[in-house]
Amino acid sequence: MRLRSGLRPYEWLIIAYYTYVAAIAPFFIKQGETRWLGAAVAGIGAAILFGLCRYYKILRDWVPIAYTLGAYREMNWFTPAIRDHHLENSWIAWDRWLLDTAHLRGAIESAGALLPSYLEICYVVVYAIAPISLAILLANHRRDRLNTFWFAYLAGTLGAYAFFPYFPSDPPRTVFAGADLPTVVTIFRRFNLAILGNYGIHSSVFPSAHVSSAFACAWGLLITMPDRKRYGSIVAFYAFSVAVATIYGRYHFATDVVAGFAISFLAFTALGQGHSARAAQ
Repeated sequence: MRLRSGLRPYEWLIIAYYTYVAAIAPFFIKQGETRWLGAAVAGIGAAILFGLCRYYKILRDWVPIAYTLGAYREMNWFTPAIRDHHLENSWIAWDRWLLDTAHLRGAIESAGALLPSYLEICYVVVYAIAPISLAILLANHRRDRLNTFWFAYLAGTLGAYAFFPYFPSDPPRTVFAGADLPTVVTIFRRFNLAILGNYGIHSSVFPSAHVSSAFACAWGLLITMPDRKRYGSIVAFYAFSVAVATIYGRYHFATDVVAGFAISFLAFTALGQGHSARAAQ
């Protein structure tokens, strides 16, 4: 499917997302020129996509990774100066039920550092899961289905980012400092905390983009390689591990995880119905 300009469907989705951010920025950001940066980024981003369309077709296969990173960093503009943590105070009850009453923390730590290390590794690999999934697609000679994969991934990931301005919130490890934390601290956890401390954003943790992007990759592989479902199933299991890791590590609330999964699944369902409708024609 190509539109008259030559842009791919997922590239239109990127342009739509950046345009959306530019449109809402003046309502959330009060500092002078900063609130108009979204419009500038949207315009420059669209120009780059049109340029890639004409001259650098191979690079287009990978450029969504850069746009996703830019979209993530852009959300830091929406960090409020003051917040009352009323959302976090309402979300924490579910976490404490899972971790303590349902003994999730105890079950994870029952084998010592083994499961905590695995979960922390899963958490950090999220930053690479999109290129890994794309490599799987290309290794299986499915470049012709790249449009569908990227659309599924971007719909799930950018869909999560789009909610950040409306739910200003901090992670449980900072709002409830010293409480509910893992009792097993591995080198992988220290690495994750260092990354978040130096490169994380502070606008919102709802919904969990870690969870939405991991599941979006799984859905993308399942749709594009229905005859080789083992790949999508493996990534889906990995995404589930990420969901557990975010709660156990206190990177997100359980509510964030459920919302992140829901966004990616809704995108997957809509994309799947679109494929069925086209196949029936």
